Amino acid sequence: MGEVSSSKYMVNAGWDDVPHLNAKTKQELLASTPPHLRNARSKGTPSLGSGAIYPVALEDVTCTPFAIPHYWKRAYALDVGWNRTACIWGAQDPSDGVIYAYTEHYMGQAIPAVHATSIKARGDWIKGAIDPASRGKSQDEGKQLLALYQQLNLKLTPAINAVEPGLYEVWTLLSTGRLRIFTTLMHTQAEYRLYRRDEHGKVVKKNDHLMDALRYLVMTWHLVSSVKPAGLHVHEPTLISDSKAGY
Repeated sequence: MGEVSSSKYMVNAGWDDVPHLNAKTKQELLASTPPHLRNARSKGTPSLGSGAIYPVALEDVTCTPFAIPHYWKRAYALDVGWNRTACIWGAQDPSDGVIYAYTEHYMGQAIPAVHATSIKARGDWIKGAIDPASRGKSQDEGKQLLALYQQLNLKLTPAINAVEPGLYEVWTLLSTGRLRIFTTLMHTQAEYRLYRRDEHGKVVKKNDHLMDALRYLVMTWHLVSSVKPAGLHVHEPTLISDSKAGY
């Protein structure tokens, strides 16, 4: 910011300086704004702050697992890496639009074929979104990971990776009850508790693989979600006990 002088000045304005906003409107705007942005948007204070990215109590966003009806749309999102590859699946209730994160894959130091086998076990007809950076990541004789996973018969498309809009969209869904997480997703819950910003407002890039996948899932849902094809009869348990995946 430039220096303030007699010919240059700074105006710091907030919602209280806007006469057409009544108390009810201000309350609604504040409720729909993430806590780290509330001072910036309501008071004009240029600070992101620190703390939980999704400041909604875990018990308010988790739910007891149930059998997913066959006519619900499903999709998954994949965040790839050698130290940790994470995948999360969602299903949407058509009656109210709520998306349920219902199963997860969380494994490190394994080749793509191992991850692909676990992913396809949840339903090889389900389409997914993958970290778009996978197009530039290499593994297995230099092949691009996106192409490699597609060769392993995963139905994948690069995810929409707009970080701040994605975080805001996930936060909005969580805070309004339109995104729920099954209590069986232990790794997702562990990352949720740790997912935060530092004192400068930057997302702490540590233990966030499933949080990234959840953001990909939400932002790319409209592109990849689909209903199980009619007449497709496969053994597809909704609640999976997978010793390799760790849940």
